[in-house]
Amino acid sequence: MTGTYRENYQALGAAQKGAARSAPAYSRFVNRRLGRLLAAGAVRAGLTPNQVTGVSAVFTFTAIAALVLVAPSWWSGILVGLALVVGYAFDSADGQVARLTKTGGPGGEWLDHVVDSVKVVSLPLAVMVGWYRFDTHQRCWLVVPLVHAVVSSVLFFAMILTEQLRRSRGVVSKAAVGGRAPWLRSVLVVPTDYGILCLLFFAWGATGAFAVGYTLVVAATMLFLAAALVRWFREVRALPAVSKEGT
Repeated sequence: MTGTYRENYQALGAAQKGAARSAPAYSRFVNRRLGRLLAAGAVRAGLTPNQVTGVSAVFTFTAIAALVLVAPSWWSGILVGLALVVGYAFDSADGQVARLTKTGGPGGEWLDHVVDSVKVVSLPLAVMVGWYRFDTHQRCWLVVPLVHAVVSSVLFFAMILTEQLRRSRGVVSKAAVGGRAPWLRSVLVVPTDYGILCLLFFAWGATGAFAVGYTLVVAATMLFLAAALVRWFREVRALPAVSKEGT
């Protein structure tokens, strides 16, 4: 499809996949819409879904590198925050481009997940290195981004693995789409929203305020992970076993 920007944008409205009931508010109500705006332009420009993923990676990892290479300041915080927000929006756009152009596939999904897996670990580690290199915090604060790296990687892996185990058995989770009061649920999990984390980096230059806000986000994500792991384990344990013929 190579229609006008307006035509692409309107077509994307009918090509949206159902929103996950548990999707946090920013990701669901803001980032998806930003991704739609970018996806309409990407299709008009002839970009493939994988190329859009590449654009997302450029913005995201440029921001991550800046945390390590540039001393915290008001202007570096604005640049890092903008780059992370744009990178996250393009992360939403690649899937929308794939659905609109019907060019999605396992390769694109694999690439998207690999980029995300690097991002969720490298971002908190860059925070830790930046704090250490520019000596903005006492050494005890370095534990916070280190914990965040572990929590983020476990959350990402457990979420993806749970979804793959559901798919392999043809099971659709009750929380996958719809459900009662999805808006309220989305708001309640806002502290765990990657989009909120991106916005938090606009305060990167206000080192004390950022540290407090970042610590609160990490603590909320830890609580969410603890509850989610219990729920996911119960759900996965109840899935039907896979036949082991030939073993």
